[in-house]
Amino acid sequence: MQWVLIHSGGLDSTVLLYELRRAGHALHALSVDYGQRHRKELEAAAAICDEAGVDHRTVDLRAVRPLLAGSALTGDQPVPEGRYNDISMRQTVVPNRNMILLSLAVAWAVNLKADGVAYAAHAGDHALYPDCRPAFIEAMRQAVRLCDRHAIELLTPFSDLRKADIVQLGASLGAPLARTWSCYKGEALHCGRCGTCVERREAFAQAGVPDPTVYKET
Repeated sequence: MQWVLIHSGGLDSTVLLYELRRAGHALHALSVDYGQRHRKELEAAAAICDEAGVDHRTVDLRAVRPLLAGSALTGDQPVPEGRYNDISMRQTVVPNRNMILLSLAVAWAVNLKADGVAYAAHAGDHALYPDCRPAFIEAMRQAVRLCDRHAIELLTPFSDLRKADIVQLGASLGAPLARTWSCYKGEALHCGRCGTCVERREAFAQAGVPDPTVYKET
């Protein structure tokens, strides 16, 4: 089968890339520059796909940044540190991001006559991000089946998995976890203190997998 994978350069989408690759599927990976505060994840996505031999495209949507500027990932406000809570989580929500990314990926899949689109939303995201909730995923699944005469499926195999489960799967697949990028700050090293760094560290610890990430703060 042939899939368009939304690939951020992060841990979850990289493990999904390697899982689909292991299963023998034809892959096309899509990354989107929507004006996020750094390009580290986009650079990671390009390098990982090049190493894996997967067709990769980065779409330039930087012009939409003013429409998405209410987030710490697209605006000038500081990136919140520490474990996620309701307030810090809301500061990192990019308005309607997944619907935008899915729309682009579906368009490419329709053009390719691919079987569908894959994205790596997981159970740990449900409480954090509205566009990762099961209800959103199911609504999008129905929408993408109707958007063209060529029916497209939405593949979300991680939707019931914890991030620790994804780390374990990635380790078993030999995915390049050290090359993935999670940190919201985009400095030379993962900061080790922002919400996504804390989540990453905890996932490796819970999975019992050595964390290959070099953090600025230990």
